[in-house]
Amino acid sequence: MPAKGFRKAVRRVSHIRGFTGPGSLRPSSGTASSAGFSDIEEGLKGPQVVLENTFQLAPKDSQKFPTKKAEDIMKNVFLTHLLDSKYNSDTCKNLTTQITETVKTQVKAELGNNNRFKVVVLVMIGANFGQGARVASRCLWYPQFDRFAQYEYHNESLFAVGIVYGVYYE
Repeated sequence: MPAKGFRKAVRRVSHIRGFTGPGSLRPSSGTASSAGFSDIEEGLKGPQVVLENTFQLAPKDSQKFPTKKAEDIMKNVFLTHLLDSKYNSDTCKNLTTQITETVKTQVKAELGNNNRFKVVVLVMIGANFGQGARVASRCLWYPQFDRFAQYEYHNESLFAVGIVYGVYYE
C-alpha cells in the first residue's frame, strides 16, 4: 500500500502530464490523452546521447603498476638528495618531505594521465648509529592488482627507507 504523500505526488504528476491510462491513480474519463505532454517533450529533446559504463574492475595489461621503474626512481632521487649527506634532524625533516614529493610526482608522471592507481609514498630518514631498524606498514590489499616498491639507502651517518604503494581503485 503506497503512502498517502506518495499518492498525492503521483496524482500531481499524472495530472500535469495528462496521463490517465492503466496504473494511473486518476480515474479515466476515456477522452483525455497524453499527446500534449509528448509535444512539449519533443521540443526539449536534443540528440540522443548513448553513455557507456566507465568503471573498470581490473587494470589493463598496459596499465600495471611499474614496480621496477618506481624502484629506479627512488634510487635516483635518494642518491641525488642524500649522497654525502650528514644526519641533522632539522634538515632531514624538510628533506623527507622534499624526497616524498619528488618521488610521488615522478611515479605519477611515469604512470601517465589515464591511470587508476592511488600512489602513496612513505620515506623515513634516521641517524645511523649502528643500530637495527625495522619498518612495517599495513593496509587493505588486493594482491592481484596492488603493488609496492621499496628502496633502502644508508651511509656512515644516516639511513633512509622509501616505500611506494600503487593501490588500484575502481
